[in-house]
Amino acid sequence: MPVQSPAPKAKPVPDGFRTVTPHLICAGAADAIEFYKKAFGATEMFRLPGPDGRLMHASIMIGDSMIMLVDEMKEMGALGPKSRGGTPVGIHLQVEDADALFARAVAAGAAVKMPVMDMFWGDRYGVVVDPFGHEWSIATHIRDLTPDEIAAAALEAMKAQKGCPDVTKA
Repeated sequence: MPVQSPAPKAKPVPDGFRTVTPHLICAGAADAIEFYKKAFGATEMFRLPGPDGRLMHASIMIGDSMIMLVDEMKEMGALGPKSRGGTPVGIHLQVEDADALFARAVAAGAAVKMPVMDMFWGDRYGVVVDPFGHEWSIATHIRDLTPDEIAAAALEAMKAQKGCPDVTKA
């Protein structure tokens, strides 16, 4: 009887994965993939439709990061943000040009939650909500600040908002 070679050892973290990979549940994952292509320049990597046509698994790349997607499957408890009444999670994109990507996302159908503006921590930053209920913050780093400079700027920003107490007086 011939001797069989052992199967090659699988990589514990496959190529293309990072330590943390978002896995989005979308009511209409195939439509979400098309939206992410238009809005964020995503590249589709893989798609596995189930017998009923819903996506059991899909993956895309945005920049150097993978995002996995699945169709909403209420019968299995897999609910997207709209079925849950919103999302408690934001997905952050750190990019070369926040203004351009933000405009691209809005043109593709994202809703503006917070317009892009210069922020006290040194980023140009804004937030959109995609048509599937997921929130995306989009940022470009524009100033390097020390932790003390960020803390001081945060206090100034809080004091500038109406109704915020002066936390420096205790």
